[in-house]
Amino acid sequence: MLTQSSKNANRRHVHERIRKKILGTAERPRLNVYRSLNHIYVQLIDDLKGSTLVSAHSAEGKKGESRTGGNLAAAKDVGKVIAERAKAKGIEKVVFDRGGYIYHGRVKALAESAREAGLKF
Repeated sequence: MLTQSSKNANRRHVHERIRKKILGTAERPRLNVYRSLNHIYVQLIDDLKGSTLVSAHSAEGKKGESRTGGNLAAAKDVGKVIAERAKAKGIEKVVFDRGGYIYHGRVKALAESAREAGLKF
């Protein structure tokens, strides 16, 4: 009998395969994307030190204010924010890690927005 695997398990397997090939350094950190149903999260990670340099997500805002992050507009906003924060830290070049997600929709919108705001990858 064949076993069924979930979409998230497949995504994690693809992400592991991607992570074997890319590595984030202090000069060129890894731009990691995590997409949930309601929000999108981004981090710039230095894998050599094992630390997060900069992060941004669509759930940021004032307490009690409900924001939706499951759309293209929110992904574009997060892309701009992460690029601005990276530039403030002196980071211009990154390695893009799509996290096992297909380069389409919110992930693509985030990447293009970050490129337009000045990140190079």
